[in-house]
Amino acid sequence: MAETPSPYLALTEILKSLGLTKYEALVYIGLLKEPGATATRIHEVAGVPRASVYPVLGRLIQKNMVSVSLATPRRFEAVPPDAAIDHLLDAVSADAVRAKKMLAKIWRERNQKAPADQDYIWSIYGIENIRARLADLLRNATVSIDAVLFGDLPEDICSVLCEKAASLPVKVTTRNPEKFACRGIEVSLLPPLPKDVLDVDTRFTGGFFLIDEERAMVVIVTGTEEGTALFSESRGFIRFFLSYRDLVSSLVKKIGQ
Repeated sequence: MAETPSPYLALTEILKSLGLTKYEALVYIGLLKEPGATATRIHEVAGVPRASVYPVLGRLIQKNMVSVSLATPRRFEAVPPDAAIDHLLDAVSADAVRAKKMLAKIWRERNQKAPADQDYIWSIYGIENIRARLADLLRNATVSIDAVLFGDLPEDICSVLCEKAASLPVKVTTRNPEKFACRGIEVSLLPPLPKDVLDVDTRFTGGFFLIDEERAMVVIVTGTEEGTALFSESRGFIRFFLSYRDLVSSLVKKIGQ
């Protein structure tokens, strides 16, 4: 069998990432180079084993990437690249939606089961990972949400808090109360922090979140894009943050007197 032409190795890998097999990618590229080819000619041009040519062509026809004539012998034509790639992207998108639904179902079922050991403390790294996990925790709150913030929250997290405030108690202690003007959120003003802390250049300087008084997440972000969060359902972890919340609340009340 002929080796894959070196100029098309990268292209073959790209097509594989869009859902084609190696042979499907090679046959499609071969048909673009030589339209109206027979199966024998495709074997020669694409370097695909003779026994694999017809099965590969059948799959490409099903994927709307190849058309076939009724002549004898049968001849095959590649669908123009724009349309072919659109077909692949549609298939990838549909598969992604199905996978997301199935994975979400597994995730929900996992959350409905009481874990055998809740004393774990989990580390979460990276701003986007933290935001996704935090948003999921907040959306699944059923009793209450308490938050003490030391910097700005991303808009999507603020939106989730506003949405949840319509159905359950949400308390936020922050230096930026104007960010939580939405109806239903109980907002307290956090005492001023030292100037060197206020000047830190961050997108999300951190805070802690207590969900249903059963789950807690503390987030710390320095002046980089990276961030770290700790999450736990451990009763000791929760008690620590309940005490911290009460301490902050007490301090806020004393300053307000």
